Amino acid sequence: MTTAREPSSLAITRSRPRVVILGGGFGGIYAARRLRDVDVDVTLLDRGTSHVFQPLLYQCATGLLSEGEISSPLRHLLRGHRNAHVALGEAQSIDPDAKVLTVSRFDGSAFDLPYDYLIVAAGMRQAYHGHDEYIQWAPGMKTLDDALAIRRKLISAFEMAESLPTAQERQPWLTFAVAGGGPTGVEIAGQIRELATHALAHEFRSIDPSEARVLLFHGGDRVLPSFDRKLSASAQRTLDKVGVETHLGVQVTDVRETGIETTSGDETRTKKRYEARTILWTAGVEAVPFAAVLADALGVNQTHGGRIAVEPDLTVPGHPDVWVIGDLMSLKDLPGVAEVAMQSGKHVGGCIARMVPGGAPDRKPFKYRNFGSAAYIARRHALLQAGPIRLSGFVGWVSWGVIHIAFLAGYRNRFGALLNWAATLATGSRRERAITYGDPESARQPYSDLSPES
Repeated sequence: MTTAREPSSLAITRSRPRVVILGGGFGGIYAARRLRDVDVDVTLLDRGTSHVFQPLLYQCATGLLSEGEISSPLRHLLRGHRNAHVALGEAQSIDPDAKVLTVSRFDGSAFDLPYDYLIVAAGMRQAYHGHDEYIQWAPGMKTLDDALAIRRKLISAFEMAESLPTAQERQPWLTFAVAGGGPTGVEIAGQIRELATHALAHEFRSIDPSEARVLLFHGGDRVLPSFDRKLSASAQRTLDKVGVETHLGVQVTDVRETGIETTSGDETRTKKRYEARTILWTAGVEAVPFAAVLADALGVNQTHGGRIAVEPDLTVPGHPDVWVIGDLMSLKDLPGVAEVAMQSGKHVGGCIARMVPGGAPDRKPFKYRNFGSAAYIARRHALLQAGPIRLSGFVGWVSWGVIHIAFLAGYRNRFGALLNWAATLATGSRRERAITYGDPESARQPYSDLSPES
């Protein structure tokens, strides 16, 4: 239960303009960096303590990288910013007239956080399209919690199969279903096959991990629809080669503990059920709940997926002191990718930097420079699409690696990821396979008390 609001050290009135940034993702970090030497006080508010490199969550989930190699503490990233404060909390409401946010702390208490300029970079979350009950059987791929939950499901599935006496009993545990044929779905599907055929190949005695089936379901007519058709076809050939079974033109219409149901997109609406004890969900995203609170308070409408439409300068219509950036903004159908978040964060930081000396509004429009898209399919095969450049296979794989190393936060994470990739490529092993149970109370329970049936 939330207690009454109380003062916070972050809410003290200051002589300098106060900039509050909601979200420690790419957009929030790049906005804070742009304001480093500006005469303002910056407060970066996030419900977690770390910046997470979401494009590599699937590698954490499949034991290739540790959670520490794809995340960096926000306080560490901003340690050299003398005008920046980091706060652990979650925005609950906003009073745009008083320019105050109500923020809940980790323990449920709340405090008021005033601002002069507000940058909303809260991001998106996994969408279940009206079926939030699916999440108990089909985790998404947006947070570290998701990645660790998926790792637990993957490793436990092989261990369960090892202990079962018949092939019929083992089959559902060795069947992995992935909903969504975008970059995340394709990447996790390929990684599960790599895990099964390389890292686990010689570690079991009763089962052959390479016999694991990976089913990829997608509603469109091709995987990776945001890529050029030739690149998409190249990705499909690689998926076929590594053993991913792709099912196109179908929608996932039911998820249960023991399987998944699909319905064809044609006029027949044919239903089919697959037994699978591991189901992963990557089929779409939606705005975080605070987006609806913000839209209601500011009197603006939400667009597709709950995003908030913004002016060309990324301000919210009618509110020149509030910007929405990154995945949460809706502007000219810009994609929800890291590069958009980075550039929009830097743009808004620059707008505020130019406003501070004289206080005049900066209406400079945001201009996005598209540096392309990349997707990892399987070892030695990735795609890169940037303007007229189209790369696949080994060259695409090397380019993909260079880009992701460059965008990882901090030299330690870059070196750690590169070392892990090299070791895995050379030996085929994956050391990051420890599983957790969520909390100490659950970890103390016998397996019988942890089972869904109990």
